[in-house]
Amino acid sequence: VRAMAPAPSLDPLRRGVSWGRILVFVLLVGGTAVIFRQGFVAPPFNPLPAIDLARAHPWFVDWRLAAIKRSPQACAGTLKAPHADAEPIADKVEPNGCGWMNGVSLSAAGGARVRYAAVTCEVAVALALWLEHDVQPLAREMLGTSVASVQSLGSYACRNIMGTALLRKVRSQHAYANAVDVAGFVLKDGRTISIRRDWPGSAAEARFLRAVHQRACAYFRVALSPDFNAAHHDHFHFDRGPFSRCK
Repeated sequence: VRAMAPAPSLDPLRRGVSWGRILVFVLLVGGTAVIFRQGFVAPPFNPLPAIDLARAHPWFVDWRLAAIKRSPQACAGTLKAPHADAEPIADKVEPNGCGWMNGVSLSAAGGARVRYAAVTCEVAVALALWLEHDVQPLAREMLGTSVASVQSLGSYACRNIMGTALLRKVRSQHAYANAVDVAGFVLKDGRTISIRRDWPGSAAEARFLRAVHQRACAYFRVALSPDFNAAHHDHFHFDRGPFSRCK
């Protein structure tokens, strides 16, 4: 009896189909993540719930903040009393590429006075969440009183990033009013917490500053402290740009 030749194996073909499906799945998941992260899903079509400033530590907070980016209506529905005092401002687009869209003038957030004449709504909401649900509870716990005001070093400035020669060729998020600088806090008992003075060491003020900086990383994609470089020796830099860094 003549032996029959074995049938050709289908394993390579099956493996090819399986890897193809995996690749398609990865591309779909990655593409969906990018779309949500960049705020391309408008609030009426976004399955994620709108942020409520009264609720602490919202899940998927980064994507939910991004959803506000291009929606003045969502901004107005989020930044409201008693959690924030903000007024919408006209869009500004400079010929050199600087400027902002969907901006606000922020005067209070989280029970503290905050002065930022021009900042994107996305950053203003992130700041309000951080102040109300992290900074204020930590101040009461670690310093025995609440924060009365935030010491600001500004938000909008048409300039490039400070740092290495390579970075200095890149626009800062300040150029789009998508960043804020915080120099410290004034407490309700009159004390001043200065990042330049109080960041070093292990005193209660230093521990408070390190704790609130770490908490800010949940809301801001970039949260830089004096530990990052010498240019930030006297302030925190927070922004909602495309990159992520917490240091």
